[in-house]
Amino acid sequence: MSVTKEVRYLNPPQAENKRKKYCRFKKTGIEYIDYKDGDFLLKFINEQGKLLPRRLTGTSLKFQRKVAQAVKRARHLAILPYVADGLK
Repeated sequence: MSVTKEVRYLNPPQAENKRKKYCRFKKTGIEYIDYKDGDFLLKFINEQGKLLPRRLTGTSLKFQRKVAQAVKRARHLAILPYVADGLK
């Protein structure tokens, strides 16, 4: 009697298909981030109004600093809220 031990999963393990992150500003050639464009800046803010980190967006350090400055300016001019409950 041979007993074969077979591993069974409730959900089959999935191989993660990770795509290479890239800086959208370098790829499209954007040099200036407009703080008056609130819809564009919303892509870099989560539901609570916090800035998304570089490791999630793939933005380079140079442009992450520019995005942060643009978001701060937009908040100061009330284009973006400082704190939001369900921003998106």
